[in-house]
Amino acid sequence: MQSLIAKCYESCDLSFAIAKIETIVVHAPIAVPVRTSFGIMTDRPAVFLRITDSNGNLGIGEIWCNFPGCGAEHRANLVNTVLAQDVVGRKFNSPYECFTQLQSRLKRLAIQSGEPGPIAQCIAGVDIGLWDLVARRLGTPLFRLLGGSQSRIPVYASGISPADAVATVDRCRIAGHNAFKLKIGFGDDVDLANIRNICASLSSTESLRVDANQAWSLEQAIIQLERLHDYPLSWLEEPLLADSNVEDWNRLQDQSKIPIAAGENFINEKQFQQAITTDWLDVLQPDACKWGGVSGVLPIARNALEKGKRYCPHYLGGGVGLAASAHLLAAVGGDGCLEVDVNPNPLRDDLFPLKVEQGCTTIAEDIGIGICPDILTEISTRFSRSSNSL
Repeated sequence: MQSLIAKCYESCDLSFAIAKIETIVVHAPIAVPVRTSFGIMTDRPAVFLRITDSNGNLGIGEIWCNFPGCGAEHRANLVNTVLAQDVVGRKFNSPYECFTQLQSRLKRLAIQSGEPGPIAQCIAGVDIGLWDLVARRLGTPLFRLLGGSQSRIPVYASGISPADAVATVDRCRIAGHNAFKLKIGFGDDVDLANIRNICASLSSTESLRVDANQAWSLEQAIIQLERLHDYPLSWLEEPLLADSNVEDWNRLQDQSKIPIAAGENFINEKQFQQAITTDWLDVLQPDACKWGGVSGVLPIARNALEKGKRYCPHYLGGGVGLAASAHLLAAVGGDGCLEVDVNPNPLRDDLFPLKVEQGCTTIAEDIGIGICPDILTEISTRFSRSSNSL
């Protein structure tokens, strides 16, 4: 536990008693649907948490529910009927202690219900909210509490869809980005034309990476590598199913001249440790709202850097999760970059707007993750479909 906290804060009291957990489910309409390899998003969903301790201190968290959007209500109900019942009224010595106890206590239920993913996501959201609560109470930005010293972090423009990809890159470039990630897996004619055209537009200080979103079998991925090797790509993300066996990942790595990235869909520590200790993965991409929150991701990310891998947090949700991901990257350091979705999402931009200059952003020195819990009331009023608290 001590390794999770900055040396100067080791003597701080991180304990709390949870008095209330409120869930806020919101769906923000968007004018232009977002195309993914799984389907079309016609709105942007989010599940935000507002946690109050027995002294009235507040913290906010976020649970992953990107697609399908109907999962937002389901995850909120899991918190209201399961997790909250397990922690409200209890005292913990730290968020880390609450995280480990929830993982242990809910492991059997996750197996019994067949929902290890949603339950892990709910635990992650609670953990983020508790770390925000503790940092706010201590009056410090979260990344500094966790040992970070640099508030300026690199970012990259993500979520670039196949339609009008070159125009999207141009728009992102004007907005200050110099690194871009294109969605692929839509067929060679579309994928290779976009990659070729974007690469032709890149300056010497710009870079492109591609994301297949688990679209290929091993045999298909090896064939695609032969075509992708013609381009200067920073990484190839999720070319295989996230739960593919190590032998398949190793075979792909043996064939690849491009760094391999994955991790957003790992749902337990064993998967992360296996990826860190083997050679098949170059870039580790845990999503703090999908698994681990702060307590789980921080040690995994630091371990990854020690093993010579890059930590680049995955994130495509609302502003609370993006803020937590930014603070985690600032705390860990290294040469990683923060994923910034460039598709319209008021649940992100209204909560945690980023100013990007020369491919970097600077985290404000506000307390916690830098978002006032009161703003969730306004967000709930504008976009809420349902809310509850226990």
